[in-house]
Amino acid sequence: MTEDRFPTEEEQRLIYREHMEAFNPHPVTMRTLDIGGDKSLSYFPIKEENPFLGWRGIRVTLDHPEIFLAQVRAMIKSSAGLPNRLRIMLPMISSVSEVDDAKTLVDRAYQEVIEEGQAVKMPELGVMIEVPSAVYQARELAKRVDFLAVGSNDLTQYMLAVDRNNPRVAALYRDLHPAVLSALREVAKAGHAEGVAVGICGELAGTPAGAVLCLAMGYDVLSMNSTNLPRVKWAIRSISMMQARRWLATVLRMERAEDIEKFMRESMMDAGLGRAIGA
Repeated sequence: MTEDRFPTEEEQRLIYREHMEAFNPHPVTMRTLDIGGDKSLSYFPIKEENPFLGWRGIRVTLDHPEIFLAQVRAMIKSSAGLPNRLRIMLPMISSVSEVDDAKTLVDRAYQEVIEEGQAVKMPELGVMIEVPSAVYQARELAKRVDFLAVGSNDLTQYMLAVDRNNPRVAALYRDLHPAVLSALREVAKAGHAEGVAVGICGELAGTPAGAVLCLAMGYDVLSMNSTNLPRVKWAIRSISMMQARRWLATVLRMERAEDIEKFMRESMMDAGLGRAIGA
């Protein structure tokens, strides 16, 4: 997005290598090219009447395997000789066929790098759960990959049919909507049933209330903006898992997002976490 053309494989490798070295020995997760919707490239324009339901994410790169292969090869090469794990995440997955096709390309990229004499390990592969179809096939997807990662912003948008950037309907975007919470819980259950780790990206995990509920559901990894880390850490260290699960059991019986928001706000204030939620 900062260039005026697609970066070469070597240019990508150098950038990815900086990240692998910076976080060594911790694992590093890299998402494959995720354009379309609200993310555009000036040198690769995509013009559609409804871009959020169009050509985006994995759909673009599977249609252009040369772009996908160059990026994955660069990712794999960036891990050469380092002990930390590389994890590759596939965005906007809506079917198991897309995962199967992507895995074939990742395997091909890995073999090509090996044939070049690089000392690399096979990366872990994961998928982003961002659309309802992926929620309902979460267990089938989990059987094919090493981890699942919910993209809560897009999932909420698709679950509620609400464009949060549209001022006319933005108020209808509620990340604590009962349907959204039920979907999140099903993904966590599906992933753990197949023995794979489940994470969540997006704004929900960066709020104290959202983080507490996600932990109660069993999410293994919470991704958030660094500015949210202190208050989320404080919130999850200040209550027990038993308490978090009681709150989750209560909100899962509620029918309105407004009631869930009110309950979580009052419960966290009663637990002495008023400052964490800005009360």
